[in-house]
Amino acid sequence: MVKVKVRTGRGTGTIEVDVGDLKFSGDEFKKIQADRKKAAGNRTVSTGRGTGRRKLSDTPEPKARPTAKRTKHIR
Repeated sequence: MVKVKVRTGRGTGTIEVDVGDLKFSGDEFKKIQADRKKAAGNRTVSTGRGTGRRKLSDTPEPKARPTAKRTKHIR
């Protein structure tokens, strides 16, 4: 496996991670995120540098990705 350096702690540190362990984008991450939201229930999170609060259940569901359209270039 290939190791990848990931920045941590506001960009001041690095850790090495196997490529197979990275799950921070794509459909797989959306599924993980949805499961975490369901497990959180009615918890609140801080927003805006800690000045506001929002219930996790009130956050909107992510929208589906638009399909890629091929356009014909006319010159």
